[in-house]
Amino acid sequence: MVKEFEGRTEKEAIDKAAEDLGLERDCFDVEIIETQRGGLFKKPYVKIRVHTTGVSGDYSAARQTKNSGAYNNVPASAVSREQDKEDVPVDAEFESTMIEYLNKLTGLMGMEGKTSVIFREKRKIGFNIATEDSSFIIGKKGKTLDAIQLIASIYAAQIGHGDIRVIIDSENYRIRREESLVRLAYNVAGRVRESRSSILLEPMNPFDRRLIHTTLNDANDVETKSEGQGLYKQVRVLYKGNKR
Repeated sequence: MVKEFEGRTEKEAIDKAAEDLGLERDCFDVEIIETQRGGLFKKPYVKIRVHTTGVSGDYSAARQTKNSGAYNNVPASAVSREQDKEDVPVDAEFESTMIEYLNKLTGLMGMEGKTSVIFREKRKIGFNIATEDSSFIIGKKGKTLDAIQLIASIYAAQIGHGDIRVIIDSENYRIRREESLVRLAYNVAGRVRESRSSILLEPMNPFDRRLIHTTLNDANDVETKSEGQGLYKQVRVLYKGNKR
């Protein structure tokens, strides 16, 4: 399911989404569609698109569960990072089932892979696929890795763990990709300032686009906007001039 929300800030928009859907923050993916800084004649706002693919059950049912007391009434985005760092109980059966499934999946792809758990957080778990064929597992711009992650999320929901967000990585690709995108965002912003025009980036998945938007969100003289249709949209970085 996909829904859109607006707020004066990214946090406010995400809080609205969490409240409306009755879900914890880690149960949905957020894509920033558009941001606008405040000015003399306009109000600041952030528009987001929320993806709940892989969340088991209807969101209204989740809201009923929340209202019954099973969820903390504190907005998801207000939950402290310290809580996420607390020791998370190990679900050995779920983890071993997922590891077996991912090893089988990579085998069907014609590669020998060894899957292991790399982190556990509240409603989130990360798996790493170690293989000599990591470049094929990752794919161009991480698209194969994204596909494996989507399949793994669907399988997790089928075995009764749709409330857990599954992250798949290999050779620390996601960390390296994040660092690369942050550098790209700053470099493009510099080029936009020099040319006082706009630059359209390559198509990216929702997570990568959000990283670009968030990195440049505090810039006074540039704005970002998503363009296109489908999952892989493009981010345009625009020169807006100094607004103080």
